[in-house]
Order: sequence, then C-alpha cells, then structure tokens
Amino acid sequence: MFIDTHCHLHAREFNDETEKIIQRAIQNQVSSIITIGTDLTSSEKTMQLADQFAIVYAAVGVHPNDLENMQESDLDKIRNLAGPKKLVAVGEIGLDYYRLYTSKEKQQHYLRKQIQLAKELKIPIIIHNREAHRDLYSILIEEKAQEVGGVLHSFSGDHDFLESILKLNFYVSFTGAITFKNTSYFKLIDRVPPEQLLLETDSPYLAPAPFRGKRNEPSYIKYIAETISKIKNISIENLAKITSANAKSLFRID
Repeated sequence: MFIDTHCHLHAREFNDETEKIIQRAIQNQVSSIITIGTDLTSSEKTMQLADQFAIVYAAVGVHPNDLENMQESDLDKIRNLAGPKKLVAVGEIGLDYYRLYTSKEKQQHYLRKQIQLAKELKIPIIIHNREAHRDLYSILIEEKAQEVGGVLHSFSGDHDFLESILKLNFYVSFTGAITFKNTSYFKLIDRVPPEQLLLETDSPYLAPAPFRGKRNEPSYIKYIAETISKIKNISIENLAKITSANAKSLFRID
C-alpha cells in the first residue's frame, strides 16, 4: 500500500469530485493521503477533508507564494486549527525565489515563524523550496528545524544540497516529473537512502508521464513509485513498504 504524502485535494481542478478521487486512490492501493494547505482558506479546507474522509490527513500553513497579505495575527489562526489528531504537519511552507511574489525578507520571516509554530505544536514541517537552497538551509539550521523534522517535497537542488538535507535527517520526495524523458532526477534519487524517501503526487499538478499535461490525482502515485523502484533496483512492493513506514513515522499516521 502507498501513502501519498503531498497533494491538494482542495484545489479547484478537482471539481468537487473528491469522493470519486479518493475511491480511485483506494482502488489503486493508496492507504493514506495527506492534503496540504497553502493559505488560511485552504488550510481550513484540509481540516474539513480530513474530518470527512477516513484515509485523509491534513497539513496547515501558508505557502511562500501566498504570503503577500500575511500578518502576524494569521499565525494565531493557523494555531487555532491545531488539535485534531489528523493534523499531521505545518505546511506547505518555505521559500520561492523563482516567482518572488513576496519579498525574500517576508518569506524568510514567515518561514521562521511557521517553523517555530511547528516546534510549538510538536509536528513536522513540509517544505517548498525553489532556487533558495542556501537561505533555506541556513534557516533550517538556525531554527533547529531538525527537532521536529520534515520533508522537502518536490525536491530540487544539486547533490551537495541534497547531502546537506539528508544529514539533517530530513526526508525528500519527488513528483511525477521524474517520469518524464530526459529528466535530471535519476542521479539524485539514486543517492537518497530508501529510509529517507517519501512518495508524493503533488496533485492536481505535475501528473506522471502517462497523464502529462492532464490533472494529476493520488491514484497515479504508482507511476512515481515504479520509476523510483527501477532507479533504486528494489521491488515496488518493498518500496511501498519502506516509504509507507517512513511516512507513518514522520507524520505519526496510524
């Protein structure tokens, strides 16, 4: 059985088909799904979905591209979502220097604040990183983020950055982009110990090769798993077992 550790079931691309999408996931051996908030509204929705569906768990937080109107008081609103057992992480948080919808300074400030919130709540973090490797690593070290741990989802970066993240005992995960032709991910994936790998779809985005350009969904996680199993030369059954154990350990999923 697979665990999709990163998707966005609240996204409008799913067109209110959540129940059908979850049923297809179950039919394709997905045992648990973590749906991720990117702002206050979607974070509230993730909690509602976790309450509604047995296999769904939630993460709450504000994405770096959605920080423009963020205020200190919004941290209390995120904090107030905490409590239910099915809240498993603070995320999606991080840095994005590619789009820069928000200043680097504001991104860094609220990344620190949300890491501190995760430490207060004693739950891990789910990190978005785009072209901000050095600053992200510095903040993780300075805020002692390894005390709660977490995952760099949709991993990007070179081998040196990967090694530094692995030494912090963080997990990494990769999207359907690894199934595309001429991908540069294979050597990175080969260097990740199975014990620090998680599986994710990032649906509805980045659908794997058979569905490239179409809407992604958690049931497609098997295509990502198949690619990783070939790269690492382990059976897909063993990969599913290892990555599911990793997810259960990090997010304290039953």
